[in-house]
Amino acid sequence: MNEPSTGGPRAASPEPTLVLKAPLSGVVVPIEKVPDPVFAHRLLGDGVAIDPVSAILLSPCDGVVATVHPSGHAVAIAADAGVEVLLHVGLDTVALGGRGFVPRVAQGRRVAAGEPLLAFDADLVARSARSLVTPVVVTSRERVTSARFATGEVTAGVDDLMVLTLVPSAFPLVAPVAGERTRDVRVMRRLGLHARPAAALASAARRFRAEVLVETGTSMASARSIVGLLSLGVVHGEVVRLRATGPDAGKALAALARVLEAEEGHEAAAPLPSAPRPARSDARVFPGIPSAPGCATGPVVRLAREEPEVVEEGSDGRTERRDLDFALEEAKVQLRALEARLGAEAGSEHADIFEAHVALLEDPLLLSEAEHEIAAGKSAAFAFREAVRRYSDRIASLPNPALAARAADLRDAGGRVLRILAGSRSSAPAPPEGAIVVSEDLTPSEAATLGRGGVAGFCTVAGGATSHVALLARSMGIPAVAGIDARALEVEPGVPGVLDGDAGELRLAPDDAERESVRERCARRAARRTADRLAALEPAWTRDGVRVTVLGNAGSLADAEDAIAAGAEGIGLLRSELLFLERANVPTEDEQEAVYRAVAEAVGPGRPLVVRTFDVGGDKPLRWLPLPEEENPALGERGLRVFIDRPDLFRAQVRALLRVPLEYDVRVTFPMVATLDEWRGALADVEEERAALGAPPRVAGMTVEVASAAILADAFLREAGFATIGTNDLTQFTLAMDRGHPRLSPRADALDPAVLHLVARTAAAGRKRGVPVAVCGALAGDLAAVPLLLGLGVGELSVGAAQVPSVKARVRELSLEECRSLAVGALEAGTAAEVRALLAAARGAA
Repeated sequence: MNEPSTGGPRAASPEPTLVLKAPLSGVVVPIEKVPDPVFAHRLLGDGVAIDPVSAILLSPCDGVVATVHPSGHAVAIAADAGVEVLLHVGLDTVALGGRGFVPRVAQGRRVAAGEPLLAFDADLVARSARSLVTPVVVTSRERVTSARFATGEVTAGVDDLMVLTLVPSAFPLVAPVAGERTRDVRVMRRLGLHARPAAALASAARRFRAEVLVETGTSMASARSIVGLLSLGVVHGEVVRLRATGPDAGKALAALARVLEAEEGHEAAAPLPSAPRPARSDARVFPGIPSAPGCATGPVVRLAREEPEVVEEGSDGRTERRDLDFALEEAKVQLRALEARLGAEAGSEHADIFEAHVALLEDPLLLSEAEHEIAAGKSAAFAFREAVRRYSDRIASLPNPALAARAADLRDAGGRVLRILAGSRSSAPAPPEGAIVVSEDLTPSEAATLGRGGVAGFCTVAGGATSHVALLARSMGIPAVAGIDARALEVEPGVPGVLDGDAGELRLAPDDAERESVRERCARRAARRTADRLAALEPAWTRDGVRVTVLGNAGSLADAEDAIAAGAEGIGLLRSELLFLERANVPTEDEQEAVYRAVAEAVGPGRPLVVRTFDVGGDKPLRWLPLPEEENPALGERGLRVFIDRPDLFRAQVRALLRVPLEYDVRVTFPMVATLDEWRGALADVEEERAALGAPPRVAGMTVEVASAAILADAFLREAGFATIGTNDLTQFTLAMDRGHPRLSPRADALDPAVLHLVARTAAAGRKRGVPVAVCGALAGDLAAVPLLLGLGVGELSVGAAQVPSVKARVRELSLEECRSLAVGALEAGTAAEVRALLAAARGAA
C-alpha cells in the first residue's frame, strides 16, 4: 500500500483523529474520478472509492450500524468519534433490489473495525450494475477539518484508507446515558395524532440519536413508528408522556413536543360532524356526511375490488425479503410521482397525503411484523398482507372516527405494495365516466385515479369530512358524501342517482321534480363551464380591449397536451424536474432532448414553451440528485444555486434545450434567482453552450421568487427577456413563513400587501423595459385575484389546464381601468384580510 497523502496532523498534535481501515481490498479511486456525479461532486460528503477484488465489506472503524439500506447494497456506520461513514457497494446497485447482496448486520448493531457488514456476489453485481467501484464517504463533514487519503492498492481490514482530523469537541464524547428523560405534552392537533402528524413525528424522531417512546395511560409506541403512533388513538387535547434515552434525548424531546403542540394548518377546511344525519323515511334517500360540495347525476356503480391472490408459503427468506424490498421501493416511487403530479396539476394542498403513505411503508413496526412472517416461511406478499391487515384493523377499531379513518391510508399503501408483488398496478376495473361511485371506503390513490378518470362523484360508507378522500375530492372539484347508509352498497348497478355533496345525500331514481331541482343547480354550473370551454380557444380580451395572454403550467407531456387542448396559448411554466421524477439516475442529454422535443411538438410552433431548469432542493427532492442535509434547506442550496457547483448537469440540460428545433419557441428560465451575479453566470453558460453548438439564440428569462429579485427587477429586466413571478415561493420568502408549516401556512397568504407590492414593482419594471411579466403561481388561477393581478400590471397568467377556460372567461368580464382602481386600493391595504374583503366587495358590486 502507498501511505496516505501528506497534509494531515503530526503525531504530537492534540487534535483528535479517526483512522478508517480499508473495508475492501483493491485499488483506491479518487472520489472525483467516480463515474457518478452524486459522488464525484461530493454531494454526500468527501472520501475515496475502492475498485474491489474482495467481496466481503468490512467495518472501517468501531461504531454502531446507523443504516442498512433495504436493498442491502449500502451501510452507514456511526463511529464512536461522532463521525458517520457511508459505504456504498457499486454504482446504481439500488436497482438490483437486493439481488447479490447479503447483509451480515442489522441497524443498531455495535460493530468493531474489521467486522463483516455485508457480502456480495461480485460477478453478479459487476454484470448487472454500472460499476463495482465502491465509494467510502464521510457524510458528517462538519466534524472533519482535514483528511489524508490512501493511494494505490489497499488490503481490507489491514491498511489505513483515511486518516481524519476532527473538530475538537468542547465536551468529551461520551456513550449514550443510561438515564431516561421524560416530558408530558398536550396534543394540540385538532384531529389528534393521525397520519400526517404521525409521519411528521416519526420523521423528527429519526433525526436524533435517541430512542423516544410515546406513552398514553394504557399503551406505548415508538416515536419512529407511524403505525404504532396511529394505534395509540391519541385525540385532540390528550396529554401524552414522551420518554427518551440517548445522547440527543433532550433535543429530541423538545423537537417532538413542538410537533405535537402545533395546531393544524389547512386541515380545518371542513367541519367534522359527530355522526351521519339520521336516515329519512324515504327509502330512496341515503343520508351521510357532506364531504365535498357540488351536485351530480349519473348511474350509481359500486366499486369492485379484486384483491391480488397471494401464495402463503414462500421460498427462501432472502429471496422473499428481496422481493418485498423491491416492491416497497417501487411503491414509494409511484407515491412520490402521484404527490408531485397532484401538486402540479391542481395546486392541491393535500398532495402531501401521499408523502405520509411513503412514511407508512418505512414504518419499523410494520416491516418487523412482515419480516417475522417471512422468517416463519411465509411469502413476501402473504407476510406483508397479514401485517397490514393486523395493524389496519387495530387502527380501524379506535373509538375516534377521525383516527379510525386512517386505516384506509395503511390499506391503500399496503395494497399498492401487494399489487406490485402480484405484478398488477390496478386494483379494480374503472367505472364508466360520469358514474357516481359507491364503496365501503376509497383509498386516496383510488380517489385520485377515479377523479382523473371522469367519475361524477363519490359515496363511501366509511370516512368523514376530514378523510383524505374528502380532501382530495374537494381539491378536484368532485362532490362527495361519506358515512352514507350501508344499504347503498346493495343498490342495483346502473340505477340513476343524484348526489348532493352540499346536503350530504344520495337520492336514487329521483322523480321528475327532484331531478329537475338538482338538474337546475348542476346545469347552472355546467353551463358556465361549457360556455367557458367553448370560448377557451379564443383570445382573452378585457371589456376595454386589452389582450391578456393565458398560458398553461405543466409537469409532464400529458399536462402540456391537456393545457393546449383547454385553450392555453402556450406553456408558461414547464417544471422540468417533474419530467424525470421517477428516475433513479441522472437523465442523459439525449434523453432530455427527446422529452423536451416531444413537449415542444405538443405545444406546437409559434406558441411559447417556457422551460424552467431543474428546480431542486428544499421541499423538492430528486432521487437522482440527492443533496446534503441542511439546517435551513429553504435558504440553502435550492434552484439555480444547486448547479453552481455542478456545471456539467446544468450545461447538459441547456444543451438539450438548445437542440430542440428553432421552429419551436422554447424559452428558458432559471429558478430561485436572487442576485444579478447568479443570473449573469447562468446566462453566460447558456451563451457558451449556444456558441459551441452553433445554435440560434433563445429567449432567456428569470423567475421572481424571492424579494431581492423583485426589488431589483428593473436591473434584472434590462437583461432578461421576460419575467415569471412564482407567487407561492415569493409569498413564503417575503413573509418568512414556510408554506408547509403546520401553524404558519394558513397565514402565508399571497394576497398580503407586502407580496402585492413586490408583484407591482416587478410589473412596473417590465412595462418600463418592454418585457412581458407573467404570474405562474397559484394566485394566477384564483378567479377573485385575477382582476387584482391585471390591475397591478401583470399581462400574462399561467395556470393549470383545468383553470384555463375559467380564467379566460374571468378576464373577459373585466375592465382594465376598474382593475387598476382595485389594485390601488389593495396596495393601500394593511392586511391580506383587508385585500380579500376588497376583492369580495368588488365581485359583489359587479
